[in-house]
Order: sequence, then structure tokens, then C-alpha cells
Amino acid sequence: MITARRLAALALPLAVGIAAPALAFAASGEQLFMDNCSACHQPTGKGVKGAFPALAGSPFVQGDPKIVMTTVLNGRAGMPSFKDDLTDPDLAAILTYVRSAWGNKASPIKPADVAAARAAANAAAKARGLQAH
Repeated sequence: MITARRLAALALPLAVGIAAPALAFAASGEQLFMDNCSACHQPTGKGVKGAFPALAGSPFVQGDPKIVMTTVLNGRAGMPSFKDDLTDPDLAAILTYVRSAWGNKASPIKPADVAAARAAANAAAKARGLQAH
């Protein structure tokens, strides 16, 4: 989906005859959060008490990035898995946004970090599948 902001980012460079920036089509972490996470966790990050945990001020969100990445990739306690729905750059953008929004102060997450977490989760799942019954 091209928003007015993205269209404007493309229009000026094209009007003056230079190439548009490659990131013009890349969605921001905030927009990806709004599109994929805010229905449950709310645009404010405050969640819904008793149903969806708050992300704002959450020690979990601001803690070990590997645990947060694995949770978002695989889902947990009613939370859906996003490993088949979002790319490494998209997940990195969402997690970086969540870890820095609403007063949270945690380090950013790179797409390579998500790729490594995805590979580790896939390897663990494959190893579990190979166990004898």
C-alpha cells in the first residue's frame, strides 16, 4: 500500500529527474506495528488488561532481544506466530520500534539478528521433529 507520505517521497526526486530513494517503499516500524500488532497491544502499547500484555514499560520487551525475537517469531500463549508472515527487516523494524516507543529504552534489533533467531528457531524445531517417539 502506498501512503501519501510514500508517494510524496517518490514525487520530488522523480520530478527533478533523480532516482527515488530505495527506502521509499519500506514501511516504518511504527506503521508495521499499527498494521500487525496494535489491534491487540493497542496503538499506545498499553495492551488490554487480562487479555493482551502491555508493551509500554515492559521489562520483557526491553530485555534480552533473543527472547523477544523468538517470541514474535513463534508466538506464545495465544499470540500468533509471525515467522511465516513478516520478513526479517519487517520484524526488526517492528521490534526496534516497540523497544524504543512509549518510554521504552532498549537497543535496536537488526534484520541479521532476526535472521539468526529465525535460523535457531528452525533448527530447534527440526531437532524436535527428529526425536524418536
